[in-house]
Amino acid sequence: MRFSTKSRSLTGIAAAVVVLSVGAAGCGDIVEEAKSGVKKAARTRSVFSLDTGDCYNPSSGKTEGEEVSVEIVPCDEAHEGQVVGGFKIEGETAYPGDDGAAAIAEKRCPAESLTYVSDTWAVPEGVSLFYYYPTAASWATGDRSVSCTYAKESGTFSGSLKNESLNADQLAYLKGANNLYEILWANQPEDSDVEKDFAGYKKQAGEVATALDAHITSLKAIDQPETAKLRGELEKAAEAWADAAAAKDTDSFYVAYDVAFTGIDPNKTVAARTELKLATTVPADDAEVWAG
Repeated sequence: MRFSTKSRSLTGIAAAVVVLSVGAAGCGDIVEEAKSGVKKAARTRSVFSLDTGDCYNPSSGKTEGEEVSVEIVPCDEAHEGQVVGGFKIEGETAYPGDDGAAAIAEKRCPAESLTYVSDTWAVPEGVSLFYYYPTAASWATGDRSVSCTYAKESGTFSGSLKNESLNADQLAYLKGANNLYEILWANQPEDSDVEKDFAGYKKQAGEVATALDAHITSLKAIDQPETAKLRGELEKAAEAWADAAAAKDTDSFYVAYDVAFTGIDPNKTVAARTELKLATTVPADDAEVWAG
């Protein structure tokens, strides 16, 4: 999954100003332009005061870079992004730098967003996780807030991303599945060469095996045939992840890992998701990972 960054600037909140130019445009056009400008000004809010659930359009018109204000809009109107979570950076006595602040946001925003967007498969195509984080200047004034958002780099979408009215079976499935893949990527070793970080890969396998066991346990409470079939497949995958975690050498690790990774291919969950009436289109990034 690709994560992009947004940062905020301390250099003043620019007020929206309506400029009326009498010329070729007719009086009616000028009035409508003025109304539009006043409406936008009334909706303008500082990025320091975003709330979870807010749908917005960046005032700068750009998806990335520093931002001082956004236009808050009703979620049923076209918009570029929606705030889906947030937190305050703690444990840092000095500003961690742009890269450090972005790394903190990137690490925590995926999990924070899941409390609002339970089914990430239902997120519209082209909408990705972004975040606003403090700059050095705003940090000096006491700013520690990170806003996690889903936004579209090009174009807009409409409607809130909040998954409402989910039943017990849907929530149980999503909680276990979300945690499983979050653990997988959160523990991804930095080196792509297993031989260079064998311990790191074994640790990842152990963490995934534990998350998978918890997911399997929650699926036992769902009495539906396709979900039961998926549970059986995941039990085989869990054994393979445990074998990978306990591997004595890289050769045996590769043998177990091949079965383990293939066993949690998201494409294999589509039938169960269909049965549970959840979104069934595998996100493009995930589809690419398991395709190759």
